[in-house]
Amino acid sequence: MRKAQAKKLPLAPDPKFNDKLVTRFVNNLMWEGKKSGAYNIFYNALDKVAKTTGEEGYEVWKRALTNITPGVEVRSRRIGGATFQIPAEVRPDRKVSLSIKWMVRYSRERNGRSMADKLANEIVAASKGEGASYKKKEDTHRMAEANKAFAHFRI
Repeated sequence: MRKAQAKKLPLAPDPKFNDKLVTRFVNNLMWEGKKSGAYNIFYNALDKVAKTTGEEGYEVWKRALTNITPGVEVRSRRIGGATFQIPAEVRPDRKVSLSIKWMVRYSRERNGRSMADKLANEIVAASKGEGASYKKKEDTHRMAEANKAFAHFRI
């Protein structure tokens, strides 16, 4: 890196819940710069979650995000001609980023009519400790556990 790292721009909180995490989620959900469409999808999904669970959709979404947030991950490191998968703690900012990306990705891969339906189903599943995004977290933790023997290579 030659120049100083770019500063992170502060996010504006979302209009409904006044939460920066929601804005961050919507930014990942957004397609082709259509933020208002992404907000509509997100809020519709939360309404559907509230209808199916009987709880407040926002709280279920927060619980789902905490359920799929990884604690450890494996990082590849080349040592003496061999590549090792070395388990490492995940930085707090990256934890949130990974959980958001996984939820959006696996929502898109689900089958359903609209993106709001798919997202709502993924949120409900993740809050219960099920679904593809929760499985991804479990697989990541399992991989780190399996490669614990290489932890001494950590940088």
